[in-house]
Amino acid sequence: MGAMVSSERLLAFAAMSFLLIVIPGPSVLFVIGRALAQGRRAALTTVVGNTLGAYVLIVAVALGVGSIVERSVLVFTVLKLAGAAYLVYLGVKAWRQRGSLQAAFIADQTTQGGLRTLLEGFAVGVANPKTIVFFAAVLPQFVDRGQGHIVVQMLVLGLVFNIIAVASDSLWGLIAATGRDWFARSPQRLSLVGGVGGLTMIGLGITVAVTGRKD
Repeated sequence: MGAMVSSERLLAFAAMSFLLIVIPGPSVLFVIGRALAQGRRAALTTVVGNTLGAYVLIVAVALGVGSIVERSVLVFTVLKLAGAAYLVYLGVKAWRQRGSLQAAFIADQTTQGGLRTLLEGFAVGVANPKTIVFFAAVLPQFVDRGQGHIVVQMLVLGLVFNIIAVASDSLWGLIAATGRDWFARSPQRLSLVGGVGGLTMIGLGITVAVTGRKD
């Protein structure tokens, strides 16, 4: 299995995944919101749901986009640029809405069942534009066409992405749950998280746009 995806590619992909995952995007902000409003357990349940949702995306991309990207450089480029533009759009949106985290903190103090929390996390994971963009625009660049088994390679890389995501999102959730009082005392701190996340996503979008595939 390891021979199929070279260790250099794997490491490069892991580094890129880490950058993308650590930046507070829709799923991280959702987890943080949950942690602040409902505590640690709700946050971790949300992470599990998120991850399941993200892996459904990986499988879909590997089966669908994988074969298209394999055949057409044009489709690949269009996907990449559309993805990059969307990341920039998301970043701008996050920057403009950076005050809204505070509202979520105050509003959503109700506790709810674990299954519902899991399903909501799943919904956010499946519909997470950051993940879709990443798998469609970035993931194919790390696939070694010469090795064949493109779908399997994408699934392996996707698994790496997911492992990093679980670790990172859980950490965010735990930090937020632990720091609930600290965040509650100052809404500015929350808006800073959203603002930094937004700016970084814009940067990431630009990076995706300018990186070419190394074939």
